[in-house]
Amino acid sequence: MGYMESAVVIYLREIYYPDGFHFPLAPLDASIGLVEVFREAATIIMLWGIATLSAKTTSLKFATFMFCFAIWDLFYYIFLWIFLSWPQSLLTWDILFLIPVPWVGPVLTPCIISLTMILFALSIFRFQKMGLNTRLKTKEWALLIIGSLVTILSFIWDYLMYINQNKSGITTETTSMLSDMKDYIPSEFNWPVFIIGESILLLGIILFIKRLQKQSSLNTH
Repeated sequence: MGYMESAVVIYLREIYYPDGFHFPLAPLDASIGLVEVFREAATIIMLWGIATLSAKTTSLKFATFMFCFAIWDLFYYIFLWIFLSWPQSLLTWDILFLIPVPWVGPVLTPCIISLTMILFALSIFRFQKMGLNTRLKTKEWALLIIGSLVTILSFIWDYLMYINQNKSGITTETTSMLSDMKDYIPSEFNWPVFIIGESILLLGIILFIKRLQKQSSLNTH
């Protein structure tokens, strides 16, 4: 899936960015933009389908989804680098998603998130194999959800600031969003917000790992 995703992007860049990918984005036909939005949604559905078919418990499905998502995302960039020599560095800006508004950030940031997801997924796999109940507690879920929302805010922050300063308002309607994007050049990534979000995510994962380690120790004795 990582290869297929990169192949689609290679085709799009060959058509719209023959001189190399850069901001501002080349204007897309509204119908093509709509196809892109649904393609992204379809990718998430396929990844969840893999998790649903390959795992029995909810926690294992969640872990499998995270693991597949992370591997897909990392190899997406690996294949782009192999075929296009892009990104030039881990700090190169990229557009990550278009749902519900554009997410942008340095390539390093989704890689960090992917590695975090792999860490969490492998922890769940390990404890599940040990016969432990890997169901998340309310506090752990809360930290993961809050951390995810804060991290997402860091990805959309620059675009929201751009819209606030230059446009009449935020829209998720495909035609208007593509029109807004044609003049948008990312200026500054909100690293403090990203670091806060990532820290909250890691805190939730650490609490989960410590709880299961303690449970394993008690079962051993």
